[in-house]
Amino acid sequence: MTRGGQGLARVAVVVRAGAAPLWWLGVLAAGIGLLTPGLTGRRIGVLAGAALFLLATAAVGRGRRRRYAALAAAASRAGKHDVLQDRAVTVRNWRRGNRWWLLLAFLAALGSAVVTPAAGGMLLAGCGAGLWLKSAWLGRREQADEALLWVRVDWLRGGAAHPAGKQVRAYRSTGIAAGDAAPGGARRKSPALV
Repeated sequence: MTRGGQGLARVAVVVRAGAAPLWWLGVLAAGIGLLTPGLTGRRIGVLAGAALFLLATAAVGRGRRRRYAALAAAASRAGKHDVLQDRAVTVRNWRRGNRWWLLLAFLAALGSAVVTPAAGGMLLAGCGAGLWLKSAWLGRREQADEALLWVRVDWLRGGAAHPAGKQVRAYRSTGIAAGDAAPGGARRKSPALV
């Protein structure tokens, strides 16, 4: 970065980075949890897990939307010296920075199977589904505004990997074609050859 440029990471990519690990660790924990009868029995565990899945999906998917919307409304254009971080780098950095939290969440979900089989895993999977919903919501907003949202990379460091956290003071925006991720943070499909 030269001449005052900032490293920028896509907001939707940061949100989406945790979705797949939480989903798959949750599915794995729920599957393993079903192998034990638990104190409540499998049926109650699965019913409780289904309720927790729905609650977690809704809570995570709708959480902090006002903050995201306020930061998006006040976003300034990225400068020509700003460096746009690749999608793969953003995902890798998020997952490295949160690997111990992911491991602890997985172990807690496994441990909860002693009491309620599958419930902890389904809760974890619900958090992952909620992050996918939130990234899709961000993608629809980016499409409507025809502007991709970016956050400074240095505001995501030191365990503060939340793109709408207190340390984030503003977003930057670029045109819809910037970067290597589509609106919502998914991989951008390469254009069809004609």
